[in-house]
Order: sequence, then structure tokens, then C-alpha cells
Amino acid sequence: MLTAYFQGFFIGAGLIIAIGAQNAFVIRQGIKGHHVFLVTTLCFLSDALLISLGVAGVGALIAKNPLIRDIAAWGGAAFLIVYGVLAAKACWQSAHSHWLDQLNGPVPGRKTTVLTTLGFTFLNPHVYLDTLVVVGGIAAQFSINNRLYFALGAITSSAIWFYALGYGGTLLAPFFRKPFGARLLDGTVAVLMWTVAVFLITGQVQS
Repeated sequence: MLTAYFQGFFIGAGLIIAIGAQNAFVIRQGIKGHHVFLVTTLCFLSDALLISLGVAGVGALIAKNPLIRDIAAWGGAAFLIVYGVLAAKACWQSAHSHWLDQLNGPVPGRKTTVLTTLGFTFLNPHVYLDTLVVVGGIAAQFSINNRLYFALGAITSSAIWFYALGYGGTLLAPFFRKPFGARLLDGTVAVLMWTVAVFLITGQVQS
């Protein structure tokens, strides 16, 4: 049981600890101090749901449905391009001394924050590959009883990662509230969003 748990923990950690679009968004929310607990909890619960579905065998069905993969890829690419434009606009404003107004401006409401967080989670085809297909495929090698511990291990690593990412971002806030830090943050986010979008589009064109 412990073997299955720790295998799930380290495999889950290996898959999730990468600076992707979702992680960049969580860091940004942490730095700005906008609904940090809400965002990190939504990401964790969404990951827990997908991991559970993967361990239950849903991943095999998703992998065989090209329509679902296409919708997720094109929808995710469009979402990331738009968000990248917004981040680039914020970077430009930061470079023109409007960064303090941006940080001290109106905080997005809970509904907007929830929808944006869910967009970064469920419009990303990679999350389905990691949680449903990879984690689910590995879990299938265990007995039914040990699959539960494997899933719990992966879910535990997800919880630790997202809360550390979000609240760790708040520790970096003093640096990123300076003009240079603000430009670096928003510029990096914009480039990252567009890079992931290009990979998604390229994958669809080549498939």
C-alpha cells in the first residue's frame, strides 16, 4: 500500500511540476494576491477529480475519442492566445509607469476568477494526457485496492504543489510589485501562453 502511495506521489509530482500555462496563472495570482485560496483549491480539486477518473479507467475512453481531443486543443489554444494578449498588454502598461495602477486596480470577481481557473485547467489537453491517460494507465497495473493508494499519492502531490505555488508567489510579491518585476512577470506569462498555444496548434495541424 505504501509503495503504491509513494509511486503515485512521485509520478504525480513529476507530471505536475512543470511551468505550464496553469502553473504560470497560479503563480501570477499568488503574486498579485487575487483570490489565492480560491484558485489553488480549484486547481487541486480539479486535479483530484481528473486523477480519480483516470484511475477509474476513464482515460482509455478519452484517448479513443478524437473529437474531444480536437475540441480541447483548439479551444485551449484560443483561450491561451487571448490570455497572452492580455498579459502582453499588462506588460506594455507596466513599461509605461501604469504598473501600480494595474496592481491596485479592481480585483477580478470570484465568478471571473473561477471561470478563468477552470479554463486553464480543462481547456488544456495536456492535463487529460497526464491525469487520465498516464496516471490512469500506470494505476491499471496495480490491484484494485492499491489503485486507491496510488490515486491518493498523486492527489497529495497535487495539493502540496498548488498551495505551495500560490502562496509561494505571495512571498515574491515585493519584487514583482516593482516596475521591472511587473514587466518580467507579465512578459513571461504572455510568451509562455503563446508558446503553449503554438504547440497545441502545431500538434493539431500535424495530426
